[in-house]
Amino acid sequence: MKKYLLIAVLAVASIAAYAQPRAIGANLGTSVGFSYQHGFGESNMLDIAIHAPLLGAGSSVWGIGGIVTYDWIDPFGATVPWNEKGEWHWYMGVGGAGGVYNFASPTVWHVGVAGHIGIEYDFWFPFQLSLDWRPNIGVIGSNGGAGTGGIGYNTGGLYDGITLGVRYKF
Repeated sequence: MKKYLLIAVLAVASIAAYAQPRAIGANLGTSVGFSYQHGFGESNMLDIAIHAPLLGAGSSVWGIGGIVTYDWIDPFGATVPWNEKGEWHWYMGVGGAGGVYNFASPTVWHVGVAGHIGIEYDFWFPFQLSLDWRPNIGVIGSNGGAGTGGIGYNTGGLYDGITLGVRYKF
C-alpha cells in the first residue's frame, strides 16, 4: 500500500511540476543574459531578460540592460502545424527596455519601448529552445567623456537583440 501511495504522490507531483507555466535559462546573441518566463494561462506570458555585452579578455567594456515584455503565445489563433513529440509555439509582445553601458570611456544609457517576436520548441521533457528578436527604440544618452554628452534616438536597438534561448521549464 505504501508503495502505491508513493507512486501516486510522485505522479501527481511530476504532473504539477510539468504543468507550471514558468521557465528559467539563458539567452545568447550579441550579449549574454538571464531569461525568465512566467505564463498566465496558455496564451500569455511575461518575459524578463537581463543581459550584459559579450566581453573579450582584458576588455574595459561593462554594462547591464534589461527588457521586459508581455507576450501573446500563438496570437491570432495561428499555431505551428508540425508537432511531433514536443510542441512548437510562436509569440509576440511589447514592453520596455533600459540599460547602462561603459565603452572604454563614455558611459551610455538608454530607455525605451521594446518589441518581442520569436519561435520556441518545447521538448517532451522540461527543456525549451527558442530563437527570438527583441528590437527596441527610445532615448539614448552619453556623458561623452570630457563633458561632451548628448541625448539622441536609440535606433541601433532595432538591429541587435537576436538571441538563442535555452531554458528549463518548471
